[in-house]
Amino acid sequence: MVENPIIEEYVTSVLHKIRQSAREQRLPITVRITFPKIEDTFWSCVIGKGYPVPNNSFRFCTEKLKIKPTSDFITREVVSNGEVIILIGARLFESQQRARSIKRHNIKGQRLSKHPLNPNTFIYSPIKELMLEEVWYIINAIPSPWGFDNKILFKIYSDASADDYECPSVVTNDHHKSCGQSRFGCWTCTVVKEDKSMTALINSGVKWMKPLLLFRNRLVENRNISENRNTTRRNGQIAIDDTGHCMGNYTIAYRIQLLRELLTIQKETQQHRSSINLITSQELIAIQIMWYRDGYFSTTVNDIYNEVYGYDLVNDDIGLQERILLEKSCINPNHYSLIQELLALQRNKTLLVKKHGLQNDIETRLGVFITEHEL
Repeated sequence: MVENPIIEEYVTSVLHKIRQSAREQRLPITVRITFPKIEDTFWSCVIGKGYPVPNNSFRFCTEKLKIKPTSDFITREVVSNGEVIILIGARLFESQQRARSIKRHNIKGQRLSKHPLNPNTFIYSPIKELMLEEVWYIINAIPSPWGFDNKILFKIYSDASADDYECPSVVTNDHHKSCGQSRFGCWTCTVVKEDKSMTALINSGVKWMKPLLLFRNRLVENRNISENRNTTRRNGQIAIDDTGHCMGNYTIAYRIQLLRELLTIQKETQQHRSSINLITSQELIAIQIMWYRDGYFSTTVNDIYNEVYGYDLVNDDIGLQERILLEKSCINPNHYSLIQELLALQRNKTLLVKKHGLQNDIETRLGVFITEHEL
């Protein structure tokens, strides 16, 4: 859910074409897209829970965003059908590491290899023996079975090639070259040192992506600033090093700042591509729930959204008459705020897949309130 917008748009178009062509050709093919659970998405983890953005020693993203959603889908298919075969585009010549991985799981004399994790699951790698130039020859010279224009894919990779790299291999004629050096990942990826493909796309004329690249760079720069981090991790473990540097999850102030920046960039981007959403409505709801559970009720996601987009959406479901009655009933203004917070916890308790107990949430909030306002 944080793919490079250019790739996301391309993949969505291709899948639509595959679905349409399968129906027209009466083929038993269906298209399903796997998504991470709403509480596991990138923005739910970073802005909601305050996870530091990934690096080589803390890569929560690979497991939560990529492996887990598809593994869950595969498991369900195995239960329904007994076994599954996964087609992947891995090649021996991509890297020595990839070659070792493919060979390690090969079954001698068989086309299929065993999946390293999932039982009754096999892998078929139809292009594993092909060279890069052969892949681009197929893409450029052979029409797509579902009728999609492969020139679009070629142009994306060509535009995303690094400035110092020229596509050297002519594979069909002077206009068809090999442009396989580009690599597309998440536009938010902070594990790589530099996002060369997004930089090259911007230099090729996709100027509206520049705010995304700058935001990604700021995520890296601000990751380890002590002022942006709490003194404890989410499990309560102390996270301060010998120098006094804070290494816990992100503070609520920094999470608010990130959400404001992200929504501002989304608004700017939508002026060029109205279909692009950098964060979904479901994620915004999940973030609000996580903030509530962290005991933060002052600034809401709704407040920030209204501020950025200039809207005046109501924050809660309590009507005017109910609010007036509640205020009159509460002699202490702090009690009115507490009741509002407890109602917020109750309203949102069923929206996430992982349902923490409402009783625990309420008891925690009451405990904090009593500590802050010793009665």
